[in-house]
Amino acid sequence: MKIAVCIKRVADSETRVKIGPDGKSLDEAGVKFVLNPYDEFAVEEALRRKEAAGAGEIAVIALGPAAAQETIRTALAMGADRGVLLQADRVPADGLETAKALAAELKAGGWDLILFGKMAIDDYNHQVGPMVAELLGLPCVTSIGHLELAGRKGVAEREVEGGLEVVEFPLPVVLTADKGLNEPRYPALKGIMAAKKKPLEVKAATFGPGGVEVLAMLPPPARQEGRIVGEGAAAVPELIRLLREEAKVL
Repeated sequence: MKIAVCIKRVADSETRVKIGPDGKSLDEAGVKFVLNPYDEFAVEEALRRKEAAGAGEIAVIALGPAAAQETIRTALAMGADRGVLLQADRVPADGLETAKALAAELKAGGWDLILFGKMAIDDYNHQVGPMVAELLGLPCVTSIGHLELAGRKGVAEREVEGGLEVVEFPLPVVLTADKGLNEPRYPALKGIMAAKKKPLEVKAATFGPGGVEVLAMLPPPARQEGRIVGEGAAAVPELIRLLREEAKVL
């Protein structure tokens, strides 16, 4: 089985980030970057499918700066076979431009499965996986929480409001992984050492002008300090007045 996993380098959700001097991007100084958490489920699923098949190849593809090689090495340490970095100084704000670059790389690969995380935790746009599927003319199932494959067909389950949706599809297919699909493994020392010797190809990425541009990034407004309006039952009328006249929630 031949599997491609598209991953992204993102800022750790526990890292405090600052807006850069240009006002349009993050200041990366002192920021810890990690493999996008949803992409970990995609990598793990690829590893399990290869292990179940007994043979195959797993390629990990990322788009980003040279530092994204470290993120690819994380996936290689988990067990992927090779990596490809589509190197660019920036990741486009327009998800379609990212999808075009990935689709161009994937087009001639002859993949059985193309896996993504359901979204990246830095932009939350849910777009790139389905866009790649559309560009490649492949079926796509998003946010899957369970997967079964038999021959050249598969069945996936995804949560929808009020229940589960079961989707059947032929291979090749593009799937995006949700939390709960599996339990991602931690890279062992043996895998970390082996990852240093696995092939990692670097290619220059090119983008069109795109239709989305970041004009400014702003921090959220500071929270107003709380107020004590009184104590006990005597405070209730004043509290109701403030909720009605100031907060306007009544």
